[in-house]
Amino acid sequence: MTRVAVLGAGAWGTSIAGVLSTRLEVTLWARDRAQAEALARTRRNERYLPGIEIPAAVKVTASLADTTGAELMLAATPVSGLREVLKKVEPRSPLVWLCKGFEEGSGLLPHQIVEQALGAGARCGALSGPSFAEEVARGLPCALTLAARDAGFAREAAALLHGGRMRVYYSTDLVGVEIGGAVKNVMAIAAGISDGLGLGHNARAALITRGLAEIARLGAAMGGQAETIFGLTGAGDLILTATGDLSRNRRVGLELASGKKLDLILGSLGHVAEGVYTAREVAKLAKARGVDMPVTDAVNAVLEGKLLPATAVERLLARDLKRER
Repeated sequence: MTRVAVLGAGAWGTSIAGVLSTRLEVTLWARDRAQAEALARTRRNERYLPGIEIPAAVKVTASLADTTGAELMLAATPVSGLREVLKKVEPRSPLVWLCKGFEEGSGLLPHQIVEQALGAGARCGALSGPSFAEEVARGLPCALTLAARDAGFAREAAALLHGGRMRVYYSTDLVGVEIGGAVKNVMAIAAGISDGLGLGHNARAALITRGLAEIARLGAAMGGQAETIFGLTGAGDLILTATGDLSRNRRVGLELASGKKLDLILGSLGHVAEGVYTAREVAKLAKARGVDMPVTDAVNAVLEGKLLPATAVERLLARDLKRER
């Protein structure tokens, strides 16, 4: 049986480990030894994935030595933790990361972090798409895309993960997949602010649509393909994250609209909301590349405390007449 190692025992790591264990030999690595022992003993991850049983077939460990020999490594950390995990893994092992966003400070996408850590020749790629961990863990259907610059690896890794109720497509547009997965979190915060202010379904639909236009512009500027942005990892993930009640980024927007302070919101989440850190990096990147991203700029201004949510909305509505594009 094919061996797979999942690095990171958060919601998504725990979820995908359980799903894959029905047909693959899966080891789930947790950074914290106490957490690993608790997961192994209780077969529950109540902090990140409450109410979901971890299948007995999943081996839980806090020792990376137990992942040696895996035919595929799945890095299920937040972007902020990816670099640290890569320092510990076997560099010759094929790697797929599940995180979405930009590294805070450096502004790097995950594939750029991986190239720095493992070298440009590493066999690696990203798995992305509309996928709430809780629904995947419950066995509900989902469709994802595995992207890698090496077409052969993309197809091979997708074939390995594809199965059951998880459909996996493959792509060579790594940049487009990562841009869609990162920037949709910013747009989900915008949609949450809109809903929190009671602006209605029309406004939310407009924000999602104009948000997708911003994602497409940035994606094109960085070499991404239009069909990717309008596919699962762009439009699909944006629709899910901007409208679904399980979305952490949408929740951040909802609570900002209610007047709560950002530090209190983040403290109560219990999970990482990547859009909070991504917004600043996207705004900087867009400015450097001359890409017009007014929704992103508005979200970033709210997160930095420069604008109240209602004021940010009014400024967007007051923008000059433009041709739709």
